[in-house]
Amino acid sequence: MRAESPAAPGSLLHPPEVISAGRVRAKDWAALTLLTAAAIFVHGYHPFVEDAEIYIPGVKKLLNPALFPFNDVFFASHAKLTLFPNLIAWSVRLAHLPLEWLLLIWHFTCIFLLLLASWKLARLCFGTARSAWGGAALMAALLTIPVAGTALYIMDQYLNPRSFSTVTVTWIVVNLIQKHYRWAIAWLIITAVVHPLMAGFGLVFVVLLAWRQHATLLITPQSAAALILFPMGLFPPVSNAYRQVLDSHSYFFLLRWEWYEWLGIIGPLVILWWFGRIARSKGLANLEVICSAAVIFGVLFLVAGLVVTAPPKFARFVELQPMRSVHLIYILLVVFSGGLLAEYVLKTELWRWLTMSIPLCAGMFYAQRQLFPATPHLEWPGAKTSNEWVRAFVWIRDNTPVDAYFALDPEHMRRAGQDQHGFRAIAERSMLADRVKDSGAVTMFPALAQTWLEQVRAQQGWNTFAKADFERLHQGQGVNWVVFQRPNTAGLDCPYQNAALLICAIGHTPQRPVAQ
Repeated sequence: MRAESPAAPGSLLHPPEVISAGRVRAKDWAALTLLTAAAIFVHGYHPFVEDAEIYIPGVKKLLNPALFPFNDVFFASHAKLTLFPNLIAWSVRLAHLPLEWLLLIWHFTCIFLLLLASWKLARLCFGTARSAWGGAALMAALLTIPVAGTALYIMDQYLNPRSFSTVTVTWIVVNLIQKHYRWAIAWLIITAVVHPLMAGFGLVFVVLLAWRQHATLLITPQSAAALILFPMGLFPPVSNAYRQVLDSHSYFFLLRWEWYEWLGIIGPLVILWWFGRIARSKGLANLEVICSAAVIFGVLFLVAGLVVTAPPKFARFVELQPMRSVHLIYILLVVFSGGLLAEYVLKTELWRWLTMSIPLCAGMFYAQRQLFPATPHLEWPGAKTSNEWVRAFVWIRDNTPVDAYFALDPEHMRRAGQDQHGFRAIAERSMLADRVKDSGAVTMFPALAQTWLEQVRAQQGWNTFAKADFERLHQGQGVNWVVFQRPNTAGLDCPYQNAALLICAIGHTPQRPVAQ
């Protein structure tokens, strides 16, 4: 009997029995569940940090419309473009569980589904269970690795719309390789309603991957380029206020990148190109086609990034953030690196797996502790915290009127010991715009720029504010509470204080003083 000949060099698909992702057995589900728990232990859990300040207030506003009567535009603009707040609010009402528990459950679910997709993708590309576990394990170990030049991680330490889009985009790739096109379209639609920007990147990759699979002769790289350039006619000219916001986010502009950021985008493309060569030499057609599409995808968006961000006259298109496409490239790079390591280096030797995994996980754990040094590594629902800023925000939530309007140091999220915790997300109170997260919202919604600039200017010189300055804020901006760092009391009535902060009233007398 003649042996079956290998796939021809131009063929980009294995026979159906080879490309099957394999049945996920009960022990695989159990192992993936344990791997998910281990990933959360390594990378930590912080439900109200960083971009949670943008997304979680929208959820809380849906659950309690009385919240945030002032200045909600800095999170409501995002909320209008995604079903994320509605999904989480529906979950709370349906499950009859506190929001904090639902955030944790969804966070666990998203990581689990990402690891499952990584497992399936590696299995499709390498054909063995060993490589599948290599892809999933490396993904679990590197969830919070920074994506160069984007201010993103592969998966954040908290739930947000990217948690869902990271999962859905990975499943799109899995379904395209399996030729389950209806499922791929369904995942793309889910991505679009949860995170429209990431859905745009996913659509371009769908076009490129379909072209590389020869699914249709009508799909070409030019089609992908058209998808990238089409939105460029939809944006208004840049105002002076918006230009100031953009200039505070240097990572938007490729010509301002540091050398290591350039290495972080060019390096993965070179590695994926090399992986594609390895795949061709070993007859791994699925790996070859995805690597080929990923390299073209990365180059297209790198060119788009230069076109959009280099000439000053194109600054109005910066909010498209073309370099966030690198996020998908990093997902593929991690999965394929894990598969190759498992298949050709680690093999079945347990000591090799441990030698790689333990130092890697220890390093990622250490890095997370440096990011949040003043906060418990795992901020479980209902657990008491040692972080003085969080304790102050919780006191505000429990002891101030719902219509209270606060002013804080506009740089407070960068202060030592604050650890990027969101005031609105925890305290559930209105706040004047800050320079950190609210400026990020403005980059996506230029119409907010003038409002943001006026409020930030009103807080200029915060560190030297005296009672008269706070009274000016009260008269000019309407705020009636302030949070500032000790020891300055500014002669105000301060019903709460801890080792780091004072919470004081402006223009009224609080009901009773509380010290802590």
